[in-house]
Amino acid sequence: MEALLSGLRAVAEPTRLRILALCAHAELSVSELVTILGQSQPRVSRHLKLMVEAGVLERNREGARAFYRPAERGALAEMVQALVPLVPAEDQATVDDLDRLDRIREERAERASLYFEANAARWEELRGLYVDDEVVDARLLAALQEEPGGDLLDIGTGTGRVLEMAADHVRSAVGVDNARQMLEIARANLDKAGVRHCQVRLADMYRLPFPAERFDAVTINMVLHYAEAPGAVLAEAARVLKPGGRLIVVDFAPHELVELRDEHEHRWLGFEETEMARIATHAGLSLEPTVSVEGEPLTVCLWQARRAPAARIAAAS
Repeated sequence: MEALLSGLRAVAEPTRLRILALCAHAELSVSELVTILGQSQPRVSRHLKLMVEAGVLERNREGARAFYRPAERGALAEMVQALVPLVPAEDQATVDDLDRLDRIREERAERASLYFEANAARWEELRGLYVDDEVVDARLLAALQEEPGGDLLDIGTGTGRVLEMAADHVRSAVGVDNARQMLEIARANLDKAGVRHCQVRLADMYRLPFPAERFDAVTINMVLHYAEAPGAVLAEAARVLKPGGRLIVVDFAPHELVELRDEHEHRWLGFEETEMARIATHAGLSLEPTVSVEGEPLTVCLWQARRAPAARIAAAS
């Protein structure tokens, strides 16, 4: 009872209710909340501290910064999920907050897009700054070879590296990316390699231009740490997977190299095993044992997740 009362007191204040509603739309840092709310940093920090201590918000530290989102576990998770829809969408403060949140998102996307455009020509060099790229690629290729054939989708294809690797092991492949200059390089690379059954397409990884159950396998290779909403990316990948299809994610284990965020626009400093399991399960996927490639100072993980076979999906519906 005391935990419930503490949680209710934590949100029973106008600014804190606004914070809860905002964090339900996107994970936000203190500085971003200060910009949206138009209040001082100490005041916003005090509100956040109270809400975290009450179990209403979760705090995700990334180096010197922290991001906040509504509690998804614990005694108050259900209460929080029930409260958020009750915040009046037509309230002027809510409307203004969400408008400012949209601008924050646009600025994030613009920074990432500018980075990709500026570095497209040397992207392969950047990918190998901290890890042994050849070892990681070999593990990814081995995973693809376990179930050859079929149709592959590579999300965030960049220069088309995965398509080139997979070409001899798939019936067809499509790579999508939202940076035109990246796609120009990918097309040139595929032409040079003489790969005709692989293509690239300009697309948003949150809104893939494909029907449901289109692909046998989906790869997301060193892309998820740039995503504003990794769970939404996995959910969209799961949507286009055929029943029984596989998702293969390659990305960093948790690390403290904040320069990757500050200088290279990484949104996440790696992913915990529990977090990957959570977002995979939420997307309707079953996570398989992790393969790790130890490095110094970074470790890269290969996660495989599978969509349930058709019979099991039909039984659950």
